[in-house]
Amino acid sequence: MKNHKSFFAALLMCCFLSTAIAQERKLEVEFTKTIEKEVTIKGKRVPYKATIGTQPVWNEEGKPVASLFYTFYQRTDTKDMDSRPLVISFNGGPGSASVWMHLAYTGPKILKIDDEGYPIQPYGYKDNPHSILDVADIVFVNPVNTGYSRIVDPEADRRQFFGVNQDIRYLAEWINTFVTRNDRWNSPKFLIGESYGTTRVSGLSYELQNNHWMYLNGVILVSPTELGIDRSGPIELANRLPYFTAAAWYHKQLPADLQSKDLDEVLAESEAYTQNHLIPAIAKGAWITDSEKNDAIKNFARFSGLDEEVIRQHNLDVPESFFWKDLLRHEGHTVGRLDSRYKGIDRMDAGTRPDFNSELTSWLHSFTPAINDYFKNEFGYNTDVKYNMFGPVHPWDRSGDRTGENLRQAMAMNPYLHVMTQSGYYDGATTYYNAKYNMWHMDPSGKLKDRMSFKGYRSGHMMYLRAEDLKNANEDIRVFINNSIPPAGTPARY
Repeated sequence: MKNHKSFFAALLMCCFLSTAIAQERKLEVEFTKTIEKEVTIKGKRVPYKATIGTQPVWNEEGKPVASLFYTFYQRTDTKDMDSRPLVISFNGGPGSASVWMHLAYTGPKILKIDDEGYPIQPYGYKDNPHSILDVADIVFVNPVNTGYSRIVDPEADRRQFFGVNQDIRYLAEWINTFVTRNDRWNSPKFLIGESYGTTRVSGLSYELQNNHWMYLNGVILVSPTELGIDRSGPIELANRLPYFTAAAWYHKQLPADLQSKDLDEVLAESEAYTQNHLIPAIAKGAWITDSEKNDAIKNFARFSGLDEEVIRQHNLDVPESFFWKDLLRHEGHTVGRLDSRYKGIDRMDAGTRPDFNSELTSWLHSFTPAINDYFKNEFGYNTDVKYNMFGPVHPWDRSGDRTGENLRQAMAMNPYLHVMTQSGYYDGATTYYNAKYNMWHMDPSGKLKDRMSFKGYRSGHMMYLRAEDLKNANEDIRVFINNSIPPAGTPARY
């Protein structure tokens, strides 16, 4: 009887352990699942296969320490894969998943939202008639702890993933493996990154070429960060103004003579004033004359929609956060950080910064249901692992950010390599004018500027959420890809 009791106790323990293991939230280190689909792009049928999967990140001993979840779209009626471009896509954060550009920009599916980008119910997704899948295959990559990607070795040192240069190093290794596994070494290759993803792809351009000998045709910077390019002092303060102008124009807060003009014309005036007058005025500091200071305050107010007294109180150093709070304070609204078209409501009209980011809450409203539904019902992917829209990646080591210089070096080393910047005029986090500044100062010699281009859009950080800009921005990428691939037999030489 005692033995029987021991047997049943052992059996119950085994059942308990089996159940516990079955219920463990754990990412498969390696798997793939493929479905066949088609989409109509620019009026033409494009058949494709979509693969979701995980691919490991290995340590120096060859042991998996993390695994990255990806989605790979490949057009299936293309025979010459050697000439078929491959676009490798990253979002930012640095803890953000690839969901944003994946399900709203370049991929074959986009969100069900209104034409200006606001959520609608029922939630979901639909075919993207502007996707770049007609001209290039696309892989959307989720770095460690974003999306479904996770650290799989509990003893792994988190610091090997979470930093500017650490991130670049392990992702370059991952890309090398992905390209090899999918037999795409001969394909023209492009990197696209949004927000912090621009830091990522700028660094990757050099890392891939210098340490993996993988040469690129193009890098696309969507709403770029500062890329380690210095703009401290008067430059930092003055460079805010053109963005202030754009947001104020949108909300009809500029003087009548400016408000009656087209946005492009108004921004040209604001940029000229910033470059030629505001920067020199701020540079004089306390030694600026009263008349010069009064003139600077008057023009700052003219181009920003703010009151002169507020600007005087800030000594011409008006933080973006104060602008988001103050521009529509008299109407009882704040404006969004990443897209200042969006309005918010605070507990109090008083204060120096908004209570929340009105645009980000709006985006999460529509993106989160759609991406979770997409993997489950489109691919039949069932998991208890949480899809991290924003994952735990802090503390993030921001030291040694030379990614702008990395990109310059990569371009200098590779005559094929082109760079395009895309920015929304109403983005107050990574402003369009600072994106232009990156381009102007990345290469002081000016010898590379014929391979750099800038495109601006009448929307915000995610310019593609606005229907008109979704079409235009994808077409700009399509043209950029085609123009960045030289005619067959063209040597890469200066």
